[in-house]
Amino acid sequence: MSVSLSDLIVWLVVGGLAGALAGMVVTAKWEGLGRWTGLGVGLVGAIIGGVIFRLFNIAPGLESVSVSLRDVLAAFVGSLIFLAILWALRTRKGE
Repeated sequence: MSVSLSDLIVWLVVGGLAGALAGMVVTAKWEGLGRWTGLGVGLVGAIIGGVIFRLFNIAPGLESVSVSLRDVLAAFVGSLIFLAILWALRTRKGE
């Protein structure tokens, strides 16, 4: 599987959007987690969400667009899962 420059750009845009949305939801602040942290969370979330959505065949009809709504939704859900894992690890570490 080869990855083109356009694929990388789409992943950055989708990851940044999903990370920003997840950061706003988790922190309940407009600025969320910040630009770079949000991008990182969004990219990891895109991977997690993409695997989950494809594995369970969630919303298969949404992938007809180049940057599909399914990809954004999967990245958002994956970002929330990733933030929950980080929160659980941080809380457990503090015990």
